[in-house]
Amino acid sequence: MTSILTRRSFASTGLLTASLLVAVPALAADPTVPHEHQGVLTPYPTPPPLPELSAEDRAQLEGGEPVLKQVRVDLTGGVGGRGVAVQDIHAEPGVVWDRITSFEKFPEWIDNVRVCENYEVDGDKVRTRFVVGASLLTGEYYIEHTLRPDEGWLTWTLDYRRNSDLDDSVGYYRLEPHPDKPGWTRLYYSVDFQVKQWVPQFVQDMVAKRGLKTATEWVKRESETTG
Repeated sequence: MTSILTRRSFASTGLLTASLLVAVPALAADPTVPHEHQGVLTPYPTPPPLPELSAEDRAQLEGGEPVLKQVRVDLTGGVGGRGVAVQDIHAEPGVVWDRITSFEKFPEWIDNVRVCENYEVDGDKVRTRFVVGASLLTGEYYIEHTLRPDEGWLTWTLDYRRNSDLDDSVGYYRLEPHPDKPGWTRLYYSVDFQVKQWVPQFVQDMVAKRGLKTATEWVKRESETTG
């Protein structure tokens, strides 16, 4: 995804920025062999947690801007914090759900998503292949989504049965009807990721923070688009 500063440079369901791919010179995704491990990041709880919103947060949402929060989550060996983005969208929850699960449309909607295709659907498990990047710099990885449309959330991890260029990724989307506006949706999003080669923590933090914001902006844009 060309630059982390572009409005669609970091998208949904564990997408990786090209700026981080630069730090991973030996890309060797292979669907025929297992990943090097079965997960180093703790998956999000199910259902994903909802952060408390202050009056200031609600005013910011009313102004059309996303809110970035830290939430406490149960991690292996203790409790930790992860960032979550909250965005109000002028569309019914069913429309928003359609957008975040239309994986085949991501190359049209999100910059530098080159390929996004489901390769296996098994009940509430949807496994998806991603190829992201720009020019000759691309990365490929495999995501296992758990979809619960009746409860309004999806979570994901890597599909550890296949070797991905990304070391690990976990995250979620959760949506609920807006508490005050009929026909609106309140969307929650969070992601945690790890690359295969050491990258300075401040770089990962910067990408993650901007990614939280842009990953809800594209959903808002596409959900509110008519026609």
